[in-house]
Amino acid sequence: MQNFIKKNDLKRIQISDITKDYPDLKNITESKAVTIGKWLMEWIKEDLASGRIQINNLLPSKAEFAYMLGVSIGTIQNALRYLEDSGYVESKQCIGTLVKSAATAPSMRKLTSKRENAIEEIKKYIKSNNFNIGKSLPSSRIIAENIGCSPNTTRLALENLCSKGILTHKFKNSKETGWILNKTDFSINEANKNETLVTKVENDLKKYIAQNLKVGDKMPAHDKLAKELQASIKTIHDALKILINEGILLARRGRYGTTVIKMPNEMTVEQRRETSIFAPAQDTAFYYYEKTQHNIKKMIAENYSVGMKLPSITELSKQMDLSPNTIRKAFHNLAKEGYLVFSRGRYGGTFVIDIPETEEQTFKWLAVNPQYAEIYKN
Repeated sequence: MQNFIKKNDLKRIQISDITKDYPDLKNITESKAVTIGKWLMEWIKEDLASGRIQINNLLPSKAEFAYMLGVSIGTIQNALRYLEDSGYVESKQCIGTLVKSAATAPSMRKLTSKRENAIEEIKKYIKSNNFNIGKSLPSSRIIAENIGCSPNTTRLALENLCSKGILTHKFKNSKETGWILNKTDFSINEANKNETLVTKVENDLKKYIAQNLKVGDKMPAHDKLAKELQASIKTIHDALKILINEGILLARRGRYGTTVIKMPNEMTVEQRRETSIFAPAQDTAFYYYEKTQHNIKKMIAENYSVGMKLPSITELSKQMDLSPNTIRKAFHNLAKEGYLVFSRGRYGGTFVIDIPETEEQTFKWLAVNPQYAEIYKN
């Protein structure tokens, strides 16, 4: 398996290490993002060649670049996307932006398909409207409405087409906008239409399950799958949700994890006893908060009267050995039910305004272990 980069092993480039003259952002014929992107590209090529920086060095943060150049972080973000499209950097979740070269293959697939799809849609828009070379295109907002993409994604796609020489920026100052068509001899890629990285990883997960697991087996942890499939943990999470909705996987809270309940190529699900008595993860979460609320209701009924102040969320979380967030959600639910009220200020806090009933409640049944399913066979 491929060795993956650890952030602690990487060298970060400091802003003071950049010796190339800053770009002139006042007299430009392109957007600031593209101008900055091209400046960064030239700096990376020069310093890689001289040995002042190395492949996999970390760039300074977006905030540092924004402060240095006097632009917004959003502009820097767009400049880095332009740079990544050209192959000179690679952004990695929870690590940063790594220096690459145009000849270096990326080590992690990126969720850039929204922009890629927008690029292909703009090409089709140009073809279907019979724009001629030298013709001005409408604004990015009008194009976005026509292709069904967000204005920002459309703008990034247009910038990408400019970098490929298909379009040229029309504006010569910040008050003029638009693009001019340079050439029409471009191809349209229909193969990956609407296929996002999540969809690709979803298909890879199905292959992984078919080759390595059987019904009843537990899926590996998210981080292990992320390394195996070279995708971010967030992408793995989104792809697993799709398989859960398709009935291939069953998600359960805690150490039971996510289990295979149907092979990807099977049409029907074999009903297993443990799947019939395990509540879904969402119901389990509801059960957990419901149980906490019940315990707080019981505490109020036994120890408090109307007008009394409850302990703080921090104090109660320590007392009940629960997270502050769990207590906070329980408080808000009890306030909606009319038992508590919140007050701000020096003498504020959480006050009892009604005493709840304390009759025993029946909660959603959750099996403790799949092995115990056999107990309920008869």
